[in-house]
Amino acid sequence: MKTNNLVRIDQVITHYHVDASFIQSLSELGHVALIVERDESYILEEHLKSLESLLSFHTDLEINIEGIDAIAHLLKKIEDLQTELLAAKNKLRVYVNN
Repeated sequence: MKTNNLVRIDQVITHYHVDASFIQSLSELGHVALIVERDESYILEEHLKSLESLLSFHTDLEINIEGIDAIAHLLKKIEDLQTELLAAKNKLRVYVNN
């Protein structure tokens, strides 16, 4: 199933019971990277967790691809803000301790 941390898309489709068009749409929106080698499409193994989350929005919550795109962007923004806040807290600690 794996080739250098790559997972074949046909196996992802079978395992997650998802249409190839859904994965292609996520790729076009930049949420997962598809890699094509020798006429086979692959996804990076590290993107599977993200794919599972996005797929969950689609199947469990019946959110369309546009909604998933908006949610993914908002989650990324929250993650970036949390990282920025942590950096600011660390700088403040250094400043206060000196």
